[in-house]
Amino acid sequence: MSLDSVSEIDTTTPRTLRDRYAIVGVGETPYVRGAGRTTRSLATLAIGNAMRDAGLEAGDIDGMLSYSMNDSTPAPFIAGDLGIRLNFYMDCYGGGSSTEALIGMATGVIAAGMCKTVAVFRAMNGFSQVRIGGTGARSAIPTVGDDLHSRAYGWQSAGQMFAPTFLRHMYEFGTTPEQVAMVKVIHSEHASRNPKALYPKPVTVDEVLNSRMICKPLHLLDCCVETDNATCVIVTSADRAKDCRNPPALIRSVVGRVCKPRIDMHYQRGPITTVAGHYGKDILWPNAGLGPEDVDVTGSYDAFTFTTMLQLEDYGFCRKGEGGQYVSDGTMRLGGRRPNNTSGGHLCEGYTHGMNMVIENVRQIRGEVDDDCPIGPDGKRQHTYDYGHNGRCRQVKDVNVTANLGWAHPGTGSAMIMARA
Repeated sequence: MSLDSVSEIDTTTPRTLRDRYAIVGVGETPYVRGAGRTTRSLATLAIGNAMRDAGLEAGDIDGMLSYSMNDSTPAPFIAGDLGIRLNFYMDCYGGGSSTEALIGMATGVIAAGMCKTVAVFRAMNGFSQVRIGGTGARSAIPTVGDDLHSRAYGWQSAGQMFAPTFLRHMYEFGTTPEQVAMVKVIHSEHASRNPKALYPKPVTVDEVLNSRMICKPLHLLDCCVETDNATCVIVTSADRAKDCRNPPALIRSVVGRVCKPRIDMHYQRGPITTVAGHYGKDILWPNAGLGPEDVDVTGSYDAFTFTTMLQLEDYGFCRKGEGGQYVSDGTMRLGGRRPNNTSGGHLCEGYTHGMNMVIENVRQIRGEVDDDCPIGPDGKRQHTYDYGHNGRCRQVKDVNVTANLGWAHPGTGSAMIMARA
């Protein structure tokens, strides 16, 4: 079997799961620096918020999935604190590609009859305790094992390991830092309408390019923020979703942790400007019965500005090499054809390893993002759909289909399509 034969796998069976499962509850804690709480406390709060959002009690949930990088609290501890008895749980090691993968696993677990309703959570003190980058406690650990292939050569942080992909894209396609800086500019505009965002101030292209260099060509404002927080989504069957408090976001298709060949050293099998979404799209779209042109809102994993560009290219929202134009021509701005990361994402709202963009898209499908629009007599937000300079709305009008594009690094990705019921 050749390395390219991954595209020959049978992707027809999962179509039977299309629209049979849904996200019915979402919840989070504030995105802050210095939460002053344990990850156990944060997770309990976020899951409790998601349960209230769904209108569920502890006895309604019997499954729990989480992921971490040895920086969280195991699911059984959290379940015990909430009075939940589990029929299935799993805590796995992983980063940004885990969110959509575990949501897909939740649908499989429910389909197999192993449990009925699953809470998927991520809790992290990503600023005040275990940090993701090359500083803090991780920088002091001995260089052993696989790290001998990276840390010994100066590849310590995600920025250092991913930046060559950005540089190659610039060389190959003429992409400019100014084009890619527009990702931060647009996400900051969206964050300015998000009361929860840690960084709500809009920035300009010049401010991005004049911020200090972190790792060429990445400036400080090309990088995501580090925060303390927990997030949760609750998955159940479409039938049970009918009894929940809010309209469900139906799960149309999921790709979980699809990989490039040679995932351990993805840069050894080119082109390095191609990321895992190139393979993921061949599963994602046929199983959804939709294509990129059908999507109203995207949620990209913006650990860095350029990761958004690469994902949008490889999942087919634009042609390879045209990502610079796509992210800078207004398409993904509020009021544009397909807004991206309407909460501000990792670059501005907070860093949750991919969870907050899923939560945002669920709220977009419901038509109830928490912006500064007025509250009506019925207690619901009255969205104005005013995306002008002085507008405060970030709810996209008539959202029917959303896409979430998860990312762990250039070699691994996950994705999910959700739709209005």
